[in-house]
Amino acid sequence: MKFRVERDVLSEAVAWTARSLPSRPAAPVLAGLVFEAVEGDGGEGSVTLSGFDYEVSSRAEITADVTEPGRILIHGKLLADIAKSLPNRPVEFSTEGSKVLVSCGSSRFTLQTLPVEDYPALPTMPTATGAVTASGLAGAVSQVAIAAGRDDTIPMLTGIRVEIEGDKITLVATDRFRLAVRELQWKPEQEDMTATALIPSKILADTAKALTGGDWVSLALSSGEAGEGLIGFESGEGAGSGGKGARRMTSRLLSGEFVKYRSLFPNEYNITATVETGPFLEAAKRVSLVADRTSPIKLAFTQGEVTLEAGAGDEAQASEAMDAVLDGDDITVSFNPAFLLDGLQVIDTPYAQLSFTVASKPAVLMGRPALDAGPLDEFRYLMMPLRVPGQSAG
Repeated sequence: MKFRVERDVLSEAVAWTARSLPSRPAAPVLAGLVFEAVEGDGGEGSVTLSGFDYEVSSRAEITADVTEPGRILIHGKLLADIAKSLPNRPVEFSTEGSKVLVSCGSSRFTLQTLPVEDYPALPTMPTATGAVTASGLAGAVSQVAIAAGRDDTIPMLTGIRVEIEGDKITLVATDRFRLAVRELQWKPEQEDMTATALIPSKILADTAKALTGGDWVSLALSSGEAGEGLIGFESGEGAGSGGKGARRMTSRLLSGEFVKYRSLFPNEYNITATVETGPFLEAAKRVSLVADRTSPIKLAFTQGEVTLEAGAGDEAQASEAMDAVLDGDDITVSFNPAFLLDGLQVIDTPYAQLSFTVASKPAVLMGRPALDAGPLDEFRYLMMPLRVPGQSAG
């Protein structure tokens, strides 16, 4: 195998595919990336890089000057480190027996190849289900991933549920103490289609972030017996992308019955409080400095103001007051500081609205574009309040 490629194109593709490689592979070959070079009709060819660990697969295609087609397996993370350190010159790959020579300017590396014949076949990409904007998917996933569980003993809670109904996708995640829901529009292949999938949160978050290079991401869910339990994502980057081609990832789905979350949201609220998102987030960060993992941050809403407090007794204490618009009776409620901060950090509107029934029931956080505009319910973040001794249940 022999080919020549631009350094930046190679480095980006290797980094992209190597990111999904396991740090502790079950077999040595799973630490590798498969390089497959194909000659083109007009002289310019392509090189496909692939990685797979039986759970997640990644594949990137780049344009290259291929003089000898071939297929090899190279240690992925080592090559990623080498590629990003090379000088900004064209890179040449060539094989000699079981070794591959990497040349760039005056730099030379000789790497041992792995037995490519032992590498598992990548899963087949399911049929495309529809397409969503890359930026929209990345933004939506980042908003719900914060609420996904981290405890692998309950795999179902570590996932993000994807619900497809017509031209709408709903993403949901929960760790039992909070719940995030985000709705977004997309372009389905069939107008009346419905489908659900439970995707590992970390994989979906990494994938959505990694596919922002293109305008659109194609989403593919398996149907029927072939490839059941698989979801695929593809970002196509064609002419004018500097040699980058398509990026493709697949992931196994999680199994298990997801929480019936819709009934957790109240049909109506007795009290709403609206604050400026940025100043409220910064105040909450400051006050939370004196709170440990089990200590709450207390929010006392009165007409025109909210007071944030944390710490008690002989420990460090903090308080801060700022403007707030309250619709309803005064209310005092306490939350896990990390949960409150997580929710505020993904609100992308100038104002944030907290909605309550009573202080002892879950509160719902939503974005609000202006004081004279209603809340945007496309993103809803539900938090369980913490019970604090001496604080009224409301």
